[in-house]
Amino acid sequence: MTAARQVRLRARPVGLPDADTWDLVDTELPALGDGEVLVRVTHLSLDPAMRGWLNDVRSYVPPVGIGEVMRAFGVGTVLASRSPEHAVGDAVSGITGVADHAVVRGSDLSPVDLAVAPAPTWLGALSMPGLTAWFGLFDVARAQPGETVLVSGAAGAVGSVVGQLAKAHGCRGIGVAGGPEKTRWLTEELGFDAAIDYREGAVHRAVRAIAPEGVDVYFDNVGGEVLDSALRTLRRGARIALCGAISTYNATEPAPGPAHYMSLLVNRASMTGFVVFDYEDRYPEAIADLSARLRDGSLVARETVVRGGVDAFGDTLLMLFDGRNTGKLVLEL
Repeated sequence: MTAARQVRLRARPVGLPDADTWDLVDTELPALGDGEVLVRVTHLSLDPAMRGWLNDVRSYVPPVGIGEVMRAFGVGTVLASRSPEHAVGDAVSGITGVADHAVVRGSDLSPVDLAVAPAPTWLGALSMPGLTAWFGLFDVARAQPGETVLVSGAAGAVGSVVGQLAKAHGCRGIGVAGGPEKTRWLTEELGFDAAIDYREGAVHRAVRAIAPEGVDVYFDNVGGEVLDSALRTLRRGARIALCGAISTYNATEPAPGPAHYMSLLVNRASMTGFVVFDYEDRYPEAIADLSARLRDGSLVARETVVRGGVDAFGDTLLMLFDGRNTGKLVLEL
């Protein structure tokens, strides 16, 4: 038997999660069944989507149940295996939950090559955030060389990759982020053509000053007022990829719909929501491309790594909602 420390959902939060949302539990894991592996979790991915998983509403995945281990992607090392797919000592990634040890089906884990990139990058640019950026930009938004791409949440895990892919694809990249430090990072280190601080207000005016002819692609990670502003900047035939709406996830009242949605009609534009899981059969294609870009330096991966045990999960998660992370937020156990 192996001891594990887990974070379980105690109560569904109203607004921001707090200490009453979670239970910290020490438990003994069951013996391995056929096809299962025991993983020592070393790194956990913290994602805005986690907030949505706490609500008891219909979504693209079932909500986390009361008393269940909080859902999370993790990277770790195989300590014991009854799966032909993974041997003891292998580095793997998958849904481990917020725990320092987990029993997982081998078929639900993917091997990770730590010689290609460190563990945090396998939760960011080479995992769901990078895949979301890749498929959202190329398949959903169908970005073409020479087009202008606007992305919100541009200093986050997904947005920072979107902007870099857009630039490498021959597009003009404009990022929206919070604060001068993040906007400088986008232009000076990641190569965005321009960056806008949404805290200074009137995002649509800033976009028009930079791109007076409008934007061809808007990749939305935040929703709310920034989405509404972006609708006012569209060119004819523009495409919007709806990835997330972090600005509304902790709202206690339903978020209002965008006031300027008729811009879609006027500009013969489209707005499409997507979930990266729909592209699972093509993950290897995207990971191969992203890995190559990391190797040749055309893609920069950045992670905000917080070091602590699973007990630090609740406080670390809140960093996503007040802008304290740059790039991917990872909890190192």
